[in-house]
Parts: sequence; C-alpha cells; structure tokens
Amino acid sequence: MGRSYSQYCGLARALDVVGDRWNLLIVRELLMGPTRFRELLDGLPGVATNLLADRLRGLETAGVIERRLAKEGNAIAYALTPWGAELREPIESLIRWSAPLMESGRGGDALRPRWLAVALPALLRGRTADPPAEFGIEVGGIHMALRIGPDGPHVTVQPDRHPDTVLIAEPEEVLGLAAGVITVDQALSRATVHGDPRVLTMVLGGAQP
Repeated sequence: MGRSYSQYCGLARALDVVGDRWNLLIVRELLMGPTRFRELLDGLPGVATNLLADRLRGLETAGVIERRLAKEGNAIAYALTPWGAELREPIESLIRWSAPLMESGRGGDALRPRWLAVALPALLRGRTADPPAEFGIEVGGIHMALRIGPDGPHVTVQPDRHPDTVLIAEPEEVLGLAAGVITVDQALSRATVHGDPRVLTMVLGGAQP
C-alpha cells in the first residue's frame, strides 16, 4: 500500500487499500471475471498503462487480486481473490447511490456496454420472480442474458444459449429501464425487441417509475 490515513477505523483502512483513483473501477472490471491487462486497458478508458500496472501491483500486494494463467495460451489474467470478490456488495451499493448523478445523462462520458453486467444486478437488487423470467440484451455487439428468479437478478455475458426474447438497445436505455427512469413502453419506442415484449415488463415491471 502507498499512503495511509493512519486511522484505526474500518472505513479508513478499507480506503487505504481501494481508495486510490482507478482501484474500484479495476475491481468493477474483475467482477465480470478474470481479465487480461490489455482488456483492462480497454475497459478503463483514460487510464495510463504505467498507472494501471502500478494499481494492479498495489491491489495484488494487498490481497485483493491475484494473477492466473488465462484459459487460452500462457497469458496472465488478473482475478479477484475471495476477499476481493466481497467488494461486490459495496460497489453495488455505490451504483444504487449514484442514481441522482446519472439523471443528467451520459454527455461526453465513455460507456462500455459490458459495464451493464455489474450495473444491472445492482439496480435490480431485491427483485425476484417465480417462475423465473429472462430476456436477452444486445448492446454494442455484446450479448447478455438478464434473468430474475427466486434468488434475484443475474446477468450472463455471452451466454451459451440465447433467450427467446431479445432487446436491442443503446446501453443508456437499458440502464434507464433498470433504474426506473424510463418505462418499457418508452424504451420500446426507441429500441427493437425480437420475441415477446411482455417479457420485458415481467422482468423490469417493478422498476417503472
């Protein structure tokens, strides 16, 4: 670790580890699974190569992340340790807390469709369905499946099978749906659905304002 707040406080000590600029965004990327260095660079627009390397070293030293062999070839991938994976809950809480900050819209900010894989379960936390309901999401060439069952929401990136109903939309519209900023009807006026649009209401109906 670098600088410390030197306070015997759980929050201060947590910030000693993950409070540096980019650290929590690195964790966000790794919540989606082991990731190579170049993929992290793509998922963190604006970070310098040397700064990313420094942050990864610090998080590894602290025990938040670890290096593994990637599935293909001998490349190294970074992954969360079990302790690091426990950051999912506070990160999801911050995503929900950020809702008023998102109302102004995207503006010129970068947006990667894969970030939805972390944002959607956070925004839909507490939502359940029995029997389960799911639909596919196609954004920016990435395919996802959003499923809500008795145990809550789950997002799978590049699923093995595609649900019968698929929403093709801009990522900000998908975020707006999950956050309840726009209704299903409003989204359908700007997006495309293959299959039964009623499935969207079944999954996201409780998110309507």
